[in-house]
Amino acid sequence: MNTATEISNSKVRIEDLHKTYLVKGGRTVALQDVNLTIGKDEFIALLGPSGCGKSTLLRIISALIKPSSGKVLISDEQILAPSRDIGIVFQQAVLLPWRNILDNVLLPAEILRLDMKKARERAYQLLKMVGLEGFEKRSPNELSGGMQQRAAICRALVHNPSMLLMDEPFAALDAMTREELGFELLRIWDIEKKTIIFVTHNIPEAILLADRVVAMSPRPGRISEIIEIDLPRPRTQGMEFTPEFKAYSDFIRDKIGH
Repeated sequence: MNTATEISNSKVRIEDLHKTYLVKGGRTVALQDVNLTIGKDEFIALLGPSGCGKSTLLRIISALIKPSSGKVLISDEQILAPSRDIGIVFQQAVLLPWRNILDNVLLPAEILRLDMKKARERAYQLLKMVGLEGFEKRSPNELSGGMQQRAAICRALVHNPSMLLMDEPFAALDAMTREELGFELLRIWDIEKKTIIFVTHNIPEAILLADRVVAMSPRPGRISEIIEIDLPRPRTQGMEFTPEFKAYSDFIRDKIGH
């Protein structure tokens, strides 16, 4: 089984990262000794059981929370505050119900005070890309869960960040919609050329999407294994039934005890 080699063209470097929370009666160590280098335009899946620190690591990378020690560098600069170069998609779409779909997508552009004419053009382009052309003026409650997540992805991309952080974005969706959106995400990644860090506890999803799977151990969260996924791209439906895919699945399952 191939494991990752040194990344020369790095986008993200995580160095000696620790995160400890103060709780009643003591401390909880969420992350310990995390070191990881992620390449430019690479698709990384963070995989592990619930409570292993995957989402905590993602929030530290985005500077939504601070590490207890260690650091995160993006494009060789230490990140100390949220950056406009990062887009984030959460498990729930969190669309504002009083704004239509187009206005929800445009929200980051308004906050960042971008050229709204250009932002609107990009929003229309993104919505068309994900199959939401014609739904721009609809309210969020008129869209299915899968359609709302498509809109959330557009919102995360509208200001054209170089990185996309995704915290179990398809976990609340049914299996068919989840698979459909996975392939949709791969198509967007191929067109947009972003560095993607995707949190999941679903082994087949991680293998199907990622260039490398970063397997994390139960708390305190550590990186237990980094696995290169040497499967051809574009990834296709039915690939999960191949012997190669099963070998990756068995290997990863053994490593994380899933």
